[in-house]
Amino acid sequence: MTRRLRVLVLLLVMVLIAAGGLVVAWAGHDDEEPVTILGTWTGAQAAQFESLLRGFGIPFRYQGTAAQRQVLLSKVLSGEPPDIVIMPGIGELAEYAGQNRLKPLNGLYDPREYGAPWKPTGASSEDVYWVPVKADLKSIVWYRRGERLSNSPAPMRSWCIGMGDDGASGWPGTDWIEDLVLQRSGPDAYQDWVLGEHGVTWGSAPVRTAWEAWAALLRQDRGAARHALLTDHRGAPGGRGLLFDQWGGCGLEHQGSFARSFYSAADARRARLTDSAPLLPETGGTVRGHEVSGDFAALFSDRSAARDLIRRLASREGQQKWAELADVFSANREVEPQGGTVEREIAERLRTGPRCLDASDVMAPAVRDAFYEAALLTIARVAAGQDPGIRGLLQDVQRVQDAQSAQGGDDARAAPKSVCSTR
Repeated sequence: MTRRLRVLVLLLVMVLIAAGGLVVAWAGHDDEEPVTILGTWTGAQAAQFESLLRGFGIPFRYQGTAAQRQVLLSKVLSGEPPDIVIMPGIGELAEYAGQNRLKPLNGLYDPREYGAPWKPTGASSEDVYWVPVKADLKSIVWYRRGERLSNSPAPMRSWCIGMGDDGASGWPGTDWIEDLVLQRSGPDAYQDWVLGEHGVTWGSAPVRTAWEAWAALLRQDRGAARHALLTDHRGAPGGRGLLFDQWGGCGLEHQGSFARSFYSAADARRARLTDSAPLLPETGGTVRGHEVSGDFAALFSDRSAARDLIRRLASREGQQKWAELADVFSANREVEPQGGTVEREIAERLRTGPRCLDASDVMAPAVRDAFYEAALLTIARVAAGQDPGIRGLLQDVQRVQDAQSAQGGDDARAAPKSVCSTR
């Protein structure tokens, strides 16, 4: 071997050794990197969640933002998605799964602890891509303790309504329409509408008549509709929530169990709940089910630390601790309810009777956004004294849904096969 060749070989060996050292150093560095988590919880609830995570003994870095969808998209497009995302939009997660961006959670939790409607797929052999780590009850109305409720539909002046939200304006209105569909037409029609099955379209009677009933309620008081359009659903910044910010005015708030987090501690103890059906227009007063929503955890990376964190968070022990720390509710059947009468009422409704996932959370993001916009346009037109043009609005949303269906895609493999459960 010539001297020149010996030098080249030596240099090559040194490069390979250095490269190997870099690989090892990077792998060790990666093991030490905290698990990155992106969620929507901010303020006190973010602090409570971080306290829960510290108990797992896994280094983490949590980011909470009301603009989660935009932040997540930016991170994904830049090639730096979080290890874990926790979000309410199952439809959005299904799109990411269809793009092969999510990692299956198979084997990370016991599916027997999470029944319908929380299960994301129909067959046990299919991959699962998310698990609910927080649950909320809808189809309820909050009122102040000591106030008497009527057993008939409440007029517009009775309702505390806030349509604003800095992350996804419009969803409080879609909650009204979804609940009206469920209470007027029942779980089967509701599910057919959400999944686009059995000929139930946006223009079909269950959806159209529910929308018309909501618009008729808004038309009772244009001033109240105008106020609702400009009001945040959480109430005034630093205030006491919509229900307790008022004085001698509204006394009913159509909002999920999470509404208590907007009240002061003293006010939350004064808040009481009742089923929404008797107070909603044209339902006949019969409770046909409850909407439920959840915050679902999904994996963008296969790092062992991230998988271990999901395993701990979804476990019965993790969910029980989370419920105790933050006064939240779990979809895990093994978790014991916490708190007093109100908390027990919520927990019982979350586990019994017909329950349906929030419709807009299940829809594809483009359809969901069109739904939000149509709800906002309805209340804006009513507030301005105009005809809301409901048939036209529904046709617009249907066109968006048809376009999504025509595009196809693999997201259907991860999407729920059902959204309602009777057990």
